[in-house]
Amino acid sequence: MNQEQQTITDEAFDQLVTKAMNELPQEYIKGLDNVAIVYADWPDEHQAKKAELKPGNLLLGLYEGIPLTQRGSGYTYVLPDKITLFKVPIQMVSKDDEALAEQVKRTLWHEIAHYYGLNHSRIDHLEGHADHVEH
Repeated sequence: MNQEQQTITDEAFDQLVTKAMNELPQEYIKGLDNVAIVYADWPDEHQAKKAELKPGNLLLGLYEGIPLTQRGSGYTYVLPDKITLFKVPIQMVSKDDEALAEQVKRTLWHEIAHYYGLNHSRIDHLEGHADHVEH
């Protein structure tokens, strides 16, 4: 985390997530069905393993669930999918408050893309770049 940057409170981070959701294309937000959007300080051991997080990389967000493209007619009575944003890693890659808000929005958008069935290579292609940070 940047030396001069304070740790963001849960309330302030929640406001950034809400702001991001309001700014993202609403047809994709409204299309989210049975998805919980949550945040945590860091990924837990299970999440890090599921994401195949390599040493030295940061996990900014994680989609856990069954993408729309893989849901069949038997997709009923299931627990919600989950998108988790990780506060501390997102702060670590953000140089200031403006960058933090933009990174929250970018990470949320990335995880929503997984919900819609896009994989990392397709997302990176659409975003026009690939970086060393895991989403």
